[in-house]
Amino acid sequence: MTDAPTASPLDGHRRLEIPPGVEEVDLERKFVQLLFRSSLLGSKLTEQRQTARAEQRDLLGILVEVDDALAALGLDRELVALGRGEGIEATRRRLLGRLAKAKVRPMRLEGMPADPELTEIVGTEVRPGVVPETVLRTVVTGFFWEDEVLRRAQVVVAAPEPERAPDTQALQPEGTGEPGMTEGAGEPEAVPVEPAVEAAEAPEAALTVEAAEAPDAAETTVPAGAAGAGDPVAVQPVRAQPKAAPPRARRKATAAGKRAKRKK
Repeated sequence: MTDAPTASPLDGHRRLEIPPGVEEVDLERKFVQLLFRSSLLGSKLTEQRQTARAEQRDLLGILVEVDDALAALGLDRELVALGRGEGIEATRRRLLGRLAKAKVRPMRLEGMPADPELTEIVGTEVRPGVVPETVLRTVVTGFFWEDEVLRRAQVVVAAPEPERAPDTQALQPEGTGEPGMTEGAGEPEAVPVEPAVEAAEAPEAALTVEAAEAPDAAETTVPAGAAGAGDPVAVQPVRAQPKAAPPRARRKATAAGKRAKRKK
């Protein structure tokens, strides 16, 4: 048996013409050039994407501010009285829907600890039983964009409770008040003063007592130390001594004695 002739893959097709000078081309050098151009185009494309994302971020930020303006208009009493409140609210819902499609969602931070990367503290309030720096309410709503923070929220957080001053009267034990102060009265207590005894300074001196009511009474002396401090002084009678004669009488007596001797 003889094999049947196989058809050539180029049957029915025209052969490609080889341009002149192809055999002299450096393929390795051309390949390096292609890689360089590819990396250059890739970096340009990345830069364009970053620019487009930044522009989109700015646009979303403007739309968020428009939402704030619509919320403020919805609280205007004059516009509500004119029947514009429902239209403003409908426009706001439509805007928030568009933002949600762009992966923009509002922050819900009430009851959570304040995170500096997500919140900006604009006020504090004292709330008993609430941990300090816990978000109490949101003043300006914050928004996420995908996994980024589009705008931080402005919040009011809980402040720590003020420390109470300790009650000194409750902590002070009984009977330890200041000297001279009565307990609970707040007025100085009268301190009895003992009479000063001059005899204590000079124990060997005698106490002389003149009898003012009886001018004819004789002077009496009491030895020091006979009575204790604070006790009434015991006065004991002492025998009266004769009074000394005045100088003139002594001179007369001396002269009379001399005349008596002469007469003898």
